[in-house]
Amino acid sequence: MRVLLLAHAFNSLTQRLWVDLTAGGHDVSLELDIADPVTLEAVALFRPDVVVASFLKRALPEAVWRKVPCLVVHPGPVGDRGPSSLDWAILEGVPEWGVTVLQANEVMDGGPVWASRTFPMREATKSSLYRNEVTEAASAAVAEALAKLDARESPRPQSEARAVSRPLMRQAQRRIDWTTDDTATVLRKLRASDSSPGVLDEALDLHWFRAFAAGVEGQGAPGALMGRDDTGAVLRETRDGAVWLTHAQPTKPSADAPDAKPFKRPAAEVVQASLPLVRDGSRSDITSREVGDVALLRFEFSNGAMATADCLRLRDAFVEATRRPTRVIVLLGGEDFWSNGIHLNAIEAASSPADESMRNIEAMDELCRAVIECTSHLTIAALQGNAGAGGCFLALTTDEVVARHSVILNPHYKNMGNLYGSEYWTYLLPRRVGDAEAKALTQGRLPLGAAEARRRGLVDVVLEGTPPAFVDAVTARAQALASAADFAERLAVKRARRETDEARKPLAAYREAELARMRLNFYGFDPSYHVARYHFVHRLPHAWTPLHLARHRSDAWKRQQLLVTRGE
Repeated sequence: MRVLLLAHAFNSLTQRLWVDLTAGGHDVSLELDIADPVTLEAVALFRPDVVVASFLKRALPEAVWRKVPCLVVHPGPVGDRGPSSLDWAILEGVPEWGVTVLQANEVMDGGPVWASRTFPMREATKSSLYRNEVTEAASAAVAEALAKLDARESPRPQSEARAVSRPLMRQAQRRIDWTTDDTATVLRKLRASDSSPGVLDEALDLHWFRAFAAGVEGQGAPGALMGRDDTGAVLRETRDGAVWLTHAQPTKPSADAPDAKPFKRPAAEVVQASLPLVRDGSRSDITSREVGDVALLRFEFSNGAMATADCLRLRDAFVEATRRPTRVIVLLGGEDFWSNGIHLNAIEAASSPADESMRNIEAMDELCRAVIECTSHLTIAALQGNAGAGGCFLALTTDEVVARHSVILNPHYKNMGNLYGSEYWTYLLPRRVGDAEAKALTQGRLPLGAAEARRRGLVDVVLEGTPPAFVDAVTARAQALASAADFAERLAVKRARRETDEARKPLAAYREAELARMRLNFYGFDPSYHVARYHFVHRLPHAWTPLHLARHRSDAWKRQQLLVTRGE
């Protein structure tokens, strides 16, 4: 079928649908939901069999849903209606939730149902549930809906008697009363508000994002800031304990804080208070444990973004792991993200974004170099979550890349203002896939599913299962590798290849050539990287849909359609 995806942004769910629908043989194009005339024009150009609205912030225009079947992906079970569905589910602590694919009509979220799925709720943030359970359920439900539509089946009407309409959740419902709310309530409110819109703290004139229980007793008045940790999280007292608040965002610059940067950063930077360092009850974003001859190195950075200090801390943790009497090191990343490369928010917050960009990419290169040059161990990149830009190439520094079946990869940099990229990608990618495929991947700017990434050489093994099951399977795989009879031979082959590659062209040469191009991105006359970063960090709305996604607007697609019309 010819499927037009319509979305407010090309987010994780929309990317997953793009990947799965394309793999299913559908002809897919995307239009960002910018304005009704733009959507109408997209429908006229593409002439879709069906529109799939995967992520919208407003109603579909009637002129569209009356002309072509429009399937709306609603992140709630059948009968649930409203724009804050998942937020309410988390806040109310429901044990089960779901996704419904319904046909758009004059009743918001009230159209007939094509397919639905349910899932048990984890104690997790809204963003984590959305990227995992919601996305999995939506992919399966959309596939079922399209199969029914293609078979000319009919959707089933919703029961008005069973409909539950929930209003937009506002700050009044999210607001934390530190004197009366217990820790569990505080966590639910924050989890329901991450990663947007956050919880407004009027006293400090900021929004809080993401938290976890501290496991310590309070020492003073509820609401008091007790300290900070090494990652920039802030410890705040509750009525019956304390929570670590990881990120915050100033509401806006003010007379008292004219330099406030209104985007998300580590909480301690935003609070700007002199807080003591507290280690009791803190949770590290880098942890290591050993299972026999296998070292499991987990790193979980918010949204997969790695600031300069994060890269260097992870490098040091990896180097320390190589000094242990183990044989295999597994780089686990986190459940939601493996890595998305350099930290654009931290760069935007710096006094000189160009200088901080340079420091950040140099630190990423240092991390990559440590993994590439490791000849004492075999290494595995275990992608539980998505990877993008430099994070994809960080994974390629290892000897084997294993991905969970639902992972989405974006192995390119160009979407960030034609950024050239480093992380030794000019060495790592061609040696895996060849020069032609390396060019196609980095210039194509499209997401890849795990199966497609394996077919094209970016991934070696794809495993099914939940994140915990995936970690267990990867651990077992690493243990088998560590105890294999040919382990010493494999290690010798690895050392020999590294020596041969270094003699042919030193790593330093790849790095300097890449950084020369990056310096032009950061300091040159073309400001596109800085403009794109600013738009990304400040979440500015899109003014148009990029042509590599809006295929119906590209000249190549229009020429192809002209030939089809002529029968040539």
